[in-house]
Amino acid sequence: MKLYALCDADMLCQNEVGLLAFAARAKTLGAEVLQYRNKNADIATVKADLLALRQVWEGFLLINDHYELAPFCDGVHIGQEDLYAIDPDPHRALKILKMAVGEDKIIGLSTHNAKEIEIANTMDLNYIGLGAYRATSTKSEAKVLGDDLDLMASASTHPVAAIGGVTLEDRFQHVTYHVIGSGLL
Repeated sequence: MKLYALCDADMLCQNEVGLLAFAARAKTLGAEVLQYRNKNADIATVKADLLALRQVWEGFLLINDHYELAPFCDGVHIGQEDLYAIDPDPHRALKILKMAVGEDKIIGLSTHNAKEIEIANTMDLNYIGLGAYRATSTKSEAKVLGDDLDLMASASTHPVAAIGGVTLEDRFQHVTYHVIGSGLL
């Protein structure tokens, strides 16, 4: 199992865990990727947090949605809504995104169903996030895939990161990364 740590600022605050303490915990568990997500702070705060993480995190550091901050990390993870906000055509949206972040940056895309996986298979992505595996408190509207997640992952031509309610104990046959957030706390 490869571990991908999701560092959600709201979750850290709610659990009274410091940003760098979370990164240290992820490192001790062997995480290779750390995605920083902060949906409520201003861009200057998000940038400052990324710079602080970059000082201590040796693995891949990704930013969630704020692709304008890609120069300060290794890439970006973007959701479906955010991709389509760039352009209604997902291929054009990805082309625009790549021009904005640079060809050398990692790009991951959230997917939630077979149709989104099918579209993602036609795109030049580094990986897809697939889920939610279980219900989570951070995305209450997410459709839970449960045991269908692993079967759906087998249809992807990209490496798959299982997202949403994944724990360290979960095992999947067709999933490359386990995205763990609050389960690391």
